[in-house]
Amino acid sequence: MPAAKNKTTETASSVPAFIKKIPGTDRQNDAKIIIDIMQSQSGFEPKMWGTAIVGFGTHHYKYESGREGDAPLIGFSPRKTEFVLYLPSEFDKREELLKKFGKHKTGKACIYFKKIADIDVEVMKKMVAQALKKKDMNGC
Repeated sequence: MPAAKNKTTETASSVPAFIKKIPGTDRQNDAKIIIDIMQSQSGFEPKMWGTAIVGFGTHHYKYESGREGDAPLIGFSPRKTEFVLYLPSEFDKREELLKKFGKHKTGKACIYFKKIADIDVEVMKKMVAQALKKKDMNGC
């Protein structure tokens, strides 16, 4: 049986066109702020990964199971009711920074928040900078 193909791969889709499709100008503006933060911290241009993830940079991973592929170093997705930050599950000062981050929820590696106004943007910049120092990305 062939290995499952990754659904989330880098595409040539337009990030600005994707952002324009987000319902509500406030959410579109919040997405642009997240892009600015991730781009300035990483030095990478935003790229679409799959149909709904904006990613920055790329790294190759290989699990013990043998499954491997490429994923963005960091990224986010503007889901219907909240934004999701895709950062490594572990990075320096993660828990300390999350305590100062503002109104959010966490999954295994993902951080969920509803709008930029709910969080501390300066703390987000620090989290992204710390996350970029890690090489292992774990999915949510």
